[in-house]
Amino acid sequence: MRALAAVRSVPVRLSARLVPGGDARPADAGMTTAEYAVGTVGACAFSGVLYKLVQSPEVMGLLRDVISKAFNLF
Repeated sequence: MRALAAVRSVPVRLSARLVPGGDARPADAGMTTAEYAVGTVGACAFSGVLYKLVQSPEVMGLLRDVISKAFNLF
């Protein structure tokens, strides 16, 4: 039984060694959620700009020309 207890405590000791300060939970544990939120808002803003750019008549004409030339090759 002592061997089993030693094996069970290995992950706890390892996690305490990997975390700075020996705490089981770092001080900025909530920062990852905020970073994901900022990244998501940035990605949505970029996609909105890209959508408006692709919908412009100049870019639509360029895309139409590229696609028509690609189909004429085959």
